[in-house]
Amino acid sequence: MLLIQIKKLPLLSAVACTTLVALLSLACAFEPRIQNQPASNQSSSGGFERVEEVWKLLEEQHINRNNLNSDKISEAAIRGMLESLDDPYASFLDAEQFSMESQDVHGSFEGIGAHVGIRDEKITIIAPMPDSPAEKAGIRSGDIILGINGDSTADTTLLEAVTKIRGEKGTTVDLLILHVNEATPVTITVRRGVIQIDSVSFQLMPNDIGYIYISNFTENTKSEVEIALKEFEESTTSGALVLDLRNNPGGLLNSVVDVTSLFINEGLVLYEIDGSGARKDWPSRRTGNHHNYPMVVLINQFSASASEVFCGALMDHQRATIIGTKSFGKGSVNILRSLSDGSGIYFTVAHWFTPNGTLIEGAGIEPDIVVDIPTDSVSDVQMEKALEILNQKRTNFG
Repeated sequence: MLLIQIKKLPLLSAVACTTLVALLSLACAFEPRIQNQPASNQSSSGGFERVEEVWKLLEEQHINRNNLNSDKISEAAIRGMLESLDDPYASFLDAEQFSMESQDVHGSFEGIGAHVGIRDEKITIIAPMPDSPAEKAGIRSGDIILGINGDSTADTTLLEAVTKIRGEKGTTVDLLILHVNEATPVTITVRRGVIQIDSVSFQLMPNDIGYIYISNFTENTKSEVEIALKEFEESTTSGALVLDLRNNPGGLLNSVVDVTSLFINEGLVLYEIDGSGARKDWPSRRTGNHHNYPMVVLINQFSASASEVFCGALMDHQRATIIGTKSFGKGSVNILRSLSDGSGIYFTVAHWFTPNGTLIEGAGIEPDIVVDIPTDSVSDVQMEKALEILNQKRTNFG
């Protein structure tokens, strides 16, 4: 049996402009859709009259009525509204936080270099980026962040955690971390640095099998995949392909639609449904020229968001065999809306579905072939299964 040594998977991601998970010391998972127009003036609920009534009573009768801080009280009211929603991503950002989250990340950024999301209502590391300060400090996929600089994350939203962890290079942040399968948390101090963003790596394996690792979906991922495919096709006249999306936390929605379109020429990549029931389709852009050879896609429990969109599309189109473990289950569309004073709110507006109608949010993608990697394994059994399947399906392509 072919023995493949387990390697540290290159893990990264960028911010997306149509949201997908969250980047530590950067911005949100795939950057949220940022909308600066004011909210509608129309109101459908008279219940908020009570809020104004309470404020007037406090102004008129509270013992400290002459020292009431309206900004502080209104912010608390907004946070209360968001906390009452069944939405793990709903957050309030003050003006400084909103400005930081509104910035695009291109090529590099300063921070600890890790992707973070919500799992079982806990702030969880999806993946440290390769050679990042987070990885070098011992941060691992699946770690739960219990505290940041001495403050508990028990009542902390995802964006609040991200803004506390990010910062300028050379500065440090103390994280109280609970590693997977360990009972006692440890404090890890991470010195922030400059993080370079890459997304694709390629190598030609024995028996003319190409291996492409996609760490996240950025604005450059399509062109990087095309370069890898060109190198692959110039290296062999008969082969097969492994696409590795393990620990891929997501990225830009437009990017994953572009990359998926390289492998399916027509039909849906995904669709989304908003709170009113309105549906928006994201069809293939019909640019696929690389669709004749057999493919396997590898996923695990830290494959999230855009990577789940990709897997769901290829699975429903029967374009590839999906191998690994059930994916993360992040399939919601989140937007960042500005308020009149420069602050903002972040919340969910829609959910993603695979072409055949499978809800991604909270469900994840179940692989065609489930292969767990035992904690004591010295080989990559998921890759071994991929090679086994591909060697059974070898075809010529031109």
